[in-house]
Amino acid sequence: MKPPQNPSNSSKEPEENLDRDFEQEFLVVERSLVTLKERYTQVQRDKSSQAELQQRRKQLNQQKKYQTPEINTELRQIKQQLEVLELNLESQLFSWGSLKEPFWQAVRFGGLGVIIGWILKSNAG
Repeated sequence: MKPPQNPSNSSKEPEENLDRDFEQEFLVVERSLVTLKERYTQVQRDKSSQAELQQRRKQLNQQKKYQTPEINTELRQIKQQLEVLELNLESQLFSWGSLKEPFWQAVRFGGLGVIIGWILKSNAG
């Protein structure tokens, strides 16, 4: 047999659930903000490194008339580092999470368009 419920306790439960849900959503937003800040810091650092490497490459290209093996080696290393930095800067700009909603909207409305087209064609034909 269930104990009788106190009406004041039953009204507090939905409020507590809302508070818990809000706290969980707030934590998710907070984690996303931390991730965004980290990504922003990384992008700023990578852009700075990229500018420095491009400047150094420009200096070495001006000295290219001396064609020493050290200069060629450093140019190759700079090229590799620039490629890595470009990949880092491009990565995470588009992720499945950011493309998920537009993708499903395209599928939904594209499918709806096809269905409407079939209906119109069958009625017109």
